[in-house]
Amino acid sequence: MSRIFTRSRRYIQLTGELRRQRSLRELSPALGRSFASASALFKARSDSWPQDVGILALEVYFPSQYVEQQELEKYDGVDAGKYTVGLGQTRMGFCSDREDINSLCLTVVQRLMERNNLQGSSIGRLEVGTETIIDKSKAVKTVLMQLFEDSGNTDIEGIDTTNACYGGTASLFNAANWVESSSWDGRYALVVCGDIAVYATGSARPTGGAGAVAMLVGPNAPLTLERGLRGTHMQHAYDFYKPDLSSEYPVVDGKLSIECYFSALDQCYSVYRRKFSEQRQGDGVSDLLTLNDFQHMVFHTPFCKLVQKSFARLMLNDFLSDPNANTESGLYQGLQAFRNVKLAETYSNKEVEKAFLKASQGIFNQKTKPSLLLSTQNGNMYTPSVYGCLASVLSQYSAQQLADTRIGAFSYGSGLAASMFSFRVSPNTAPDSPLTQLLSSLSDLPERLESRKPVKPDDFANIMKLKEETHHLANYTPQGTVSDLFPGTWYLTRVDEKYRRSYSRYQPNK
Repeated sequence: MSRIFTRSRRYIQLTGELRRQRSLRELSPALGRSFASASALFKARSDSWPQDVGILALEVYFPSQYVEQQELEKYDGVDAGKYTVGLGQTRMGFCSDREDINSLCLTVVQRLMERNNLQGSSIGRLEVGTETIIDKSKAVKTVLMQLFEDSGNTDIEGIDTTNACYGGTASLFNAANWVESSSWDGRYALVVCGDIAVYATGSARPTGGAGAVAMLVGPNAPLTLERGLRGTHMQHAYDFYKPDLSSEYPVVDGKLSIECYFSALDQCYSVYRRKFSEQRQGDGVSDLLTLNDFQHMVFHTPFCKLVQKSFARLMLNDFLSDPNANTESGLYQGLQAFRNVKLAETYSNKEVEKAFLKASQGIFNQKTKPSLLLSTQNGNMYTPSVYGCLASVLSQYSAQQLADTRIGAFSYGSGLAASMFSFRVSPNTAPDSPLTQLLSSLSDLPERLESRKPVKPDDFANIMKLKEETHHLANYTPQGTVSDLFPGTWYLTRVDEKYRRSYSRYQPNK
């Protein structure tokens, strides 16, 4: 990999004795070794890269209530299976008027810092990816700064990043780039992705959801962002957008949105494969990358059925790129009729789709289906979606099973912006290793999903109607029941006459 980066970069700027002498006692035992390594790098020679930059810790938050998609089918009067089979959705999490984008992000950041015993002074960059806008000027990041008041730390770079569901990925890239730059001062970066996905009454409403993900970024991480392996595609399109600033609801061209998603997937995969091949050639290997090079593959998930079709589409890309593909037996058996199809002409080709869905079913079940745990049960979280899929994978496997594997990721945001990139999992599986600790922190994800409260469709509809009517009201006190929230959740207490929002934290045992 070092052949790609032929010129060294200065990534450390000494900023005085205060940071050079920062005590490790501020940090948790779980992350102390990682920060010790970061501090060592901070003092090291200026002509080397920080090693293994990526995700050190990850936290997920989702609402405490959900509606069953099967019950929604009956309530909406649609055919049985339209949401559960056609979309691949089981349950949908949603927020009452007690939660907004600020409260979701406050909750997930505080939870990550508490579970990892992080001090506020250990964070040097904090960036939020979101498309849930409640203020056209004031960033969600500035609201989160109240969590750092006790530490006295106001020296935290970063701000909100917005482009539909892609803002979280842009924030993650920015955080990693900061650690690998001359601006890095040895502290952690914190990436927050959060959104509330809601739609007007109709066929799109079952594709909603809500939640937030927080990621701690730094060197010597158990999930390393593979350097130099990013395939990005940016294009102007009106597939999904929110021009009405008075409404939470988007304008959606469903057919175009799926076509844009598939097109971006093809383009990103092509660029990623090219860069991967260039690295392999530098290492003396000339094989073309295929799905076999990923042990797991996670996707931005508007709805789960689209992910299965997307995985099949990657297999189609592999098939068309291999002139020697065996269609007599094995993975591509019986696919000879599709040898000369053009990718750009297959977006709505049901014959191609059906054939490759069937052919890819086995490897989809192995490489991607486990990642859909949260998406199936909670719905589309927008910017956190792909990272919720990553958390789902991490929650279901042991360190021994994941060690030294590659996890591919495809992130998509309408409008449009998309990237394919990958994580390399640490080979260190010791009981006290960062990888083991990361997986342990996410092992309760299935249990937390099951602890939520089911809500009947008519009550869900009433809550959505209330939110629609009170969206952006001033001089408003929310009506949702606070005791329905998970303990430790931040919630909205008041919007005053000047639209200033106040929050509190639900702590029933205090």
